[in-house]
Amino acid sequence: MIIVENFSLKPFNTFGIEAEARYFAEMQSVSDIQIFLNTQYHKRKPKLILGGGSNILFTKDFEGAVIKINTKGILKIKETTDNVFLNVQAGEIWDDFVNYCLENNYGGLENLSLIPGNVGSCPIQNIGAYGVEVKDYIESVELLDMQTLQMSELNNKECRFGYRDSIFKQELKGKVIILSVTFKLTKNHTLHLEYGAILEELKKNEIKIPTIQTVAQAVCNIRRCKLPDPKEIGNAGSTFKNPSVNENIFTKLKSKFPNISSYSQPDGTFKLPAGWLIEQCEFKGYREGDAGVHKNQALVLVNYDNATGEDILNLANKIQKSVAVKFGINLELEVNVV
Repeated sequence: MIIVENFSLKPFNTFGIEAEARYFAEMQSVSDIQIFLNTQYHKRKPKLILGGGSNILFTKDFEGAVIKINTKGILKIKETTDNVFLNVQAGEIWDDFVNYCLENNYGGLENLSLIPGNVGSCPIQNIGAYGVEVKDYIESVELLDMQTLQMSELNNKECRFGYRDSIFKQELKGKVIILSVTFKLTKNHTLHLEYGAILEELKKNEIKIPTIQTVAQAVCNIRRCKLPDPKEIGNAGSTFKNPSVNENIFTKLKSKFPNISSYSQPDGTFKLPAGWLIEQCEFKGYREGDAGVHKNQALVLVNYDNATGEDILNLANKIQKSVAVKFGINLELEVNVV
């Protein structure tokens, strides 16, 4: 294990923001993590666990230890007639794992293709796209307590998953490290085609009998058209969560804004696309210096070159205030601000 001082984090966050870690260490195994956390020199220092760096916005240097999780491995632990159970190490790249599932005809995650980040980060955010959330396929999550160094496991219910939320963003935030995730995937697939864009893409490519592979390809095509590649333009994907409102508020909004987009939810609420709200406030394609809003997707804030984290955050705050004034809705940041 090599510990580096005053280490640049620019290559390790998809916004491409320049920030330094006082200490930086890459972990290749669980024992590496335990040894590092048990070192007296680092025990009392602040710690930040870094996966793929795809959902983080650095607004300043980190005056502590940044721990980059690089553990690898995919293990089949059980198989039935209908399902396969895979234990996946936290450092596996998410889209590589999705492709592994597609190659082996394991279903469930195809709608989550091309999402940046690592497997260990997916339960924290409960990542989701095109009608699917990862919680629907997580069996359990293996953890390491950062204080006691004891390992434990939470089942799906204990993870308390919600919309872009989990116990790991609440009371366990900063207290545990996710070591691995066990997924329950399908062998006899039920495709999720509720989002019209997927059906349109399949039709365009003359796919009459879709498979998990063709659905994944459709999702990739859609994402590449709508979302910027972090390798070309710094970004962290969706910057804001899609807000939900009750029926009374939605009725009032609908009367004032007849063209408002919405998705009815099982609990009777209505989810509103944050991108649509931002676009109505005329921020789509907006730019302040090197901080901007993507021209094809208003939900995504971008770093065109040398924007600072503060520049991005100030633009996000400006957007939040504008949406609050126009619609009376408070947009919540999806990206983690450090």
